[in-house]
Amino acid sequence: MRQYAVQFADFLETLAKRIRAVTVDRVARVIRTSGLGILVATLAFATVIFLVWTLFGALEIPLTTAGAYGVLGAVLLGAGGFMWFTRSREK
Repeated sequence: MRQYAVQFADFLETLAKRIRAVTVDRVARVIRTSGLGILVATLAFATVIFLVWTLFGALEIPLTTAGAYGVLGAVLLGAGGFMWFTRSREK
């Protein structure tokens, strides 16, 4: 009788491991990956902000503040125009 109890306990443990491998382990991997993705996106956003800030400061030295805003506006206008025309070609 004790042998059946041991076999049943092993069966339940094996079943629990299979269910855990199908559900909990996958969800844990997704949560870990999404957390790292959010961290990378936050750091990338901060990097872009500091890069723009640095470039603006570097442009501000020889061109004054108005000139730096003008150059930054022209660059953004050019990028927007480029995206607009490439969007129109895809249709």
